[in-house]
This record gives sequence, structure tokens and C-alpha cells, in this order.
Amino acid sequence: MTFLRSLYIHNTFFRYLAVLAASFVLSYWFSWLYPISWILTLVLLGLFLFDIALLYGSASGLEAGRQAPNKLSNSDTNPIEVHFESKYPFKVSVSIIDELPVQFQKRDFEYKSSVIKGEKRSFEYVVRPVDRGEYVFGNLNVFVSSPLQIARRRFVFQKGLMVPVYPSIIQMQKYDFLAINNRLTEYGLKKIRRIGHTQEFEQIKEYVKGDDIRTINWKATAKQSQLMVNQYQDERSQPIFSIIDTGRVMKMPFNGLKLLDYAINATLAFSNVALKRNDKTGMLTFSKKVDNYVQASQKLTHLNTLLEKLYNINTDFSDSDFGLLYAHVKRKITHRSLLLLYTNFEHISALKRQLPYLLALSKKHVLVVIFFENTELEKLIAEDAEDLQAIYHKTIAEKFSLEKRLMQKELQQYGIQTILTKPENLTINTINKYLEIKARGLI
Repeated sequence: MTFLRSLYIHNTFFRYLAVLAASFVLSYWFSWLYPISWILTLVLLGLFLFDIALLYGSASGLEAGRQAPNKLSNSDTNPIEVHFESKYPFKVSVSIIDELPVQFQKRDFEYKSSVIKGEKRSFEYVVRPVDRGEYVFGNLNVFVSSPLQIARRRFVFQKGLMVPVYPSIIQMQKYDFLAINNRLTEYGLKKIRRIGHTQEFEQIKEYVKGDDIRTINWKATAKQSQLMVNQYQDERSQPIFSIIDTGRVMKMPFNGLKLLDYAINATLAFSNVALKRNDKTGMLTFSKKVDNYVQASQKLTHLNTLLEKLYNINTDFSDSDFGLLYAHVKRKITHRSLLLLYTNFEHISALKRQLPYLLALSKKHVLVVIFFENTELEKLIAEDAEDLQAIYHKTIAEKFSLEKRLMQKELQQYGIQTILTKPENLTINTINKYLEIKARGLI
């Protein structure tokens, strides 16, 4: 049974059969073709049996395997490597079909090559997941045929390989590298001038040339009979919370990725940068209830904790309860903190319903409300209107786009920090706002 399941017919065999069928038909008019046709049939049958003997003469005629990352990065291109080695004593043709996870909806993946005895070959392809979760790769099917190309033998490797898809680890590592090398401006991250003293007192020391005279401590100077200055260090260990709305407003997709996933990727990348700058980071997700809460911390292992929590976040179709959010923050976050609220408002009336809770949050904490531009509307606005219906559509799109900007102005009038951003620029703009708030000493 195993033999029959692994035995396949090569396409060339059917071409031979077509020739034989044609010769038998022609033998109706040319009788001398009839015995030749039978001889060719027996030759083809013999070659078929001989080809099977060649392919099955070795128990392990070919070895192959798939190398995938332990974790795939959501919304990024992830490399998958396939390697194979022939143990046949002759040159063989291989056709490799990898059964990709159902989430990719790709059923035409095939790689063709040829390999000689003992030769090791490999190739690489990339996948781009747009949903977090478990992705199961099926069989790695390798079809082998001899130079006769009459029969094919199938080898099956790595059945049911499961690889989890996590929030964008690649994006996090990219911004981590740029932050360490002080090259954030290459990706649009601004250098923010430090305003005033956003520093903590460290010690009193003797004045040396070059010290800021504004930091002279006159009391200590009088006691020591020499100039003494206060020495400061950058403020550290400030609590920062990423608050993610998981309600229905975050299910809207852009470029195949939900707004929720944009927020999750930005949260991971931003948290990594904040931890590198010695701040405490935490997170909270809410909809009809608070699903996840991670207390702010600056431990080295804290980023892994955030990653595991972000991995399992999903949206639902319910309206989010901002009153519940306010009550939870008031009870759990007792110190003044920076709150980054990822949500979305499509109508100004939706903002006005939640405005009292946002104002209450901003009284004790530095609140940054982050919501999204509708890039599809921007495309519609940029198009030329060629008929009356297109004019209607463009006018409505401009109205919705204006409402977004009015909502931003409304929040700013109440002293609430805002970010109105395109989904693809979310991470850059979030880190920019963080650097700005730190430079201005708002926390």
C-alpha cells in the first residue's frame, strides 16, 4: 500500500500513450503499423517497470527538510529554507511541493530542479502572515523522476510542522538596532531638543570648567568655601502603559492587516525602545472587559512577558467600555504615568461619547490618544471626479477626513496629546511622540 501511495505517473508517460494511441488508429489504414504499435507498447511497459526499479532500488534515495524560524513575524516577510540531497547513483529531476498553512490560501507552490548523486541543494522562499496564531505547515512533498521520466516517486518529509506567528519581531529588532546606533532619523524619527530640566538629582560635586553655572548650589558652596554644583542624571524608570482597544473599531483592515495588529506591532517595538531607555513599560487591553493587564516593569525578561500577552489578543464585535477602562486605570495605575491609548474614532459623535472618560484619565496621567487616518478615503479624495456620482463620493470622503482632523483639534483643546496617523506610520509616530514627551518633561 505504501508503494502505491508513493508511485505517480510522469506527464511524459501520457505523451507516449498519446503517440501509441495515434499509431493504433493509423494502423486501421496502414496495417503494417499494427505490429509496430504492439512492439512499442511492450517497450513502453518494459521501460515503465525498469523506471520503477530505478526509483525504488534505494530505500532512501533522497533526503529533504524544511527550516523555518521558531516564530514567524506578523506582517513581515519571513524566510523559509528547503534543502535536499540526492543519494541516487544517477541524475534525477525533483519537483518540490510544500503544503503551506491554510491562512496563506496558496495552493500552487512548486519548485523544480535537478540534482546529481551526493549533491546538496537548497532554496528559499518567503511568507508574509497577516494574522497572529498557529500556522501549520503540511507535508513537504518531493517528487523524483529518473532521466526516463516515465514514473515518479513521492517522498514525504516533516508532516504537520506548527510555527506560531507573533507580533512583528522583525520590526521590533529594526527599531532596536536603530535606537542603539542613534540612527532613528533615517526612518523619520525626529531628534527632539530637550526643553528645561527633565532630570533627577544625583549628587553635589565640585565645580569644574564646563559645568552649567545654573546648577551651582550656593548653600553647599558657602559650607565648603568653594564652588559646588548639583549633578543630575536623566530621569529613568518612568511608568508607561500601552492601552489597546480590542473592540470592533479595531477590526478595520488596511493592506491586509487589522488596525489591532498595527497597534500590537507598534506596542512591541515601542516597548522595546522604552525599556532600552530604562523606562518601565506595561500594557492593558480592553473592550467590554479588561482582558489583559501587565504591570509596568523594566526587568530584562519583561519584553518576553509582553510578547506572550500580545500574541493572544483578538478583537470582537462589541463596543468598548471606556468607563470600565477609567475605573481599572484609577484602581491599578496609582502613579502618574504615560498612557498610550490605541483606538479609532470614525465619527466625532463617537469621540464625544467617550470624551468625559478621556478627560478624567488625562487629569492624573499624561494621555496620548492614538487613532488612524482612513487611507482608503485619502486615495478617493486624490482621484479626479469624472461624473456626478464620483463627486458625491469624493465630497463624503472629504467630510470624513475633515472630521478626523476636527477630532484631533478637539482633544488638543482639552490638553490631551494626540496622534492621527496612517496605519503604516504608527510605530514611527508613536516613538516620536514618546521622545517629544520625554524631552518636554511632561512625565
